[in-house]
Amino acid sequence: MSDDRSILTKPTLPDGPVTDDAGSQALSDALKSSFFIVKIVMFFLVLLFLGSGFFIVKEGYRAIILRFGNPVGEGEQALLGPGYHWAWPAPIDKVEQIPIKSIQTAESTVGWYSGGSAFSAVGPDNNSGANALNPATESYAITSDANVIHVAAQLRYRITNPISFHFDFTDATFFVTNALNNALIYTAGQFTVDDALIGKSAAFRERVAARVKELVEQQKLGITVEQVDVIAVPPQYLQPKFQEYLQATIKRDNALSLAESYTNQVYSLARAEFESRTNRANADRVFTVQLVNAEAKKFQDLLPKFEANPELFTSIRQMETLQKVFANVQDKWPVPHSSSGKPLEIRIQVNREPRKETNSVPQ
Repeated sequence: MSDDRSILTKPTLPDGPVTDDAGSQALSDALKSSFFIVKIVMFFLVLLFLGSGFFIVKEGYRAIILRFGNPVGEGEQALLGPGYHWAWPAPIDKVEQIPIKSIQTAESTVGWYSGGSAFSAVGPDNNSGANALNPATESYAITSDANVIHVAAQLRYRITNPISFHFDFTDATFFVTNALNNALIYTAGQFTVDDALIGKSAAFRERVAARVKELVEQQKLGITVEQVDVIAVPPQYLQPKFQEYLQATIKRDNALSLAESYTNQVYSLARAEFESRTNRANADRVFTVQLVNAEAKKFQDLLPKFEANPELFTSIRQMETLQKVFANVQDKWPVPHSSSGKPLEIRIQVNREPRKETNSVPQ
């Protein structure tokens, strides 16, 4: 039994520290240093990753953060104003900056000559020599009297609702252009060719602008219309005829203007003369009526006295008359009564005969 125990007993290790191999120790130290460097690099990479999420929103812009394609926030809260902001870097978040104060421009794509812009410095020259309109290459609009004109429009607008403008439509600019095209074709069908080009051109432009605003509100495009410029011209091959018509229209308008001016002048003079005569007649009427009323009142006041003593009033009237007559008489002679007691005939010489001048010189 003692032998068996000695066989199963483990050998005793020697006392003292266990020393590793020098190569293993160096590898362990190298790995520790590498992991430390990797941690530092990872730390700075995380800082760089997070720091890349800072962005600046410029003046006149608003920003929207899209997190996995969906805007963060609702309504006005989703719009970030000018200044510094932070979002998760891509691919988590995506920042869309939208101009809201700057003016955007859109031009119509229907109704004009092909290969050119109505608002460019160079006008259409590809149709200058043609004597007919080719509908395969040229665009146009039809008026209410079945005539053909070329129209173009330019829209200036501001984005006032960025969320609706960018997220309610796949391409909102396409809908803005489509609204402009619709307004041109729709309005042209409500005007005759003469009204659209000459007679009511201002009303034509105003109607186009009103139609654009109506469509923008109906479709909720999220923009505000600032200005709509409209150009309407006849086809190139009809320009000479329209120029002749325009000259004739100008002459007609000038003749009508002169006629209206002469009519107004004559009417004004006649009206002034009428009012002057009417005023004088009214004044004479009022004066005459007042005079007659005064005489009538005086007659009514004197009538009872006259009826009481007619001879006295007859003598008074005679004296008043004689006083007026004698007022300008130079010489007066009293005439005695006749033997019968009746007054003699009175003869009055109002003006004496002119004196005859003599040439005698006083001594």
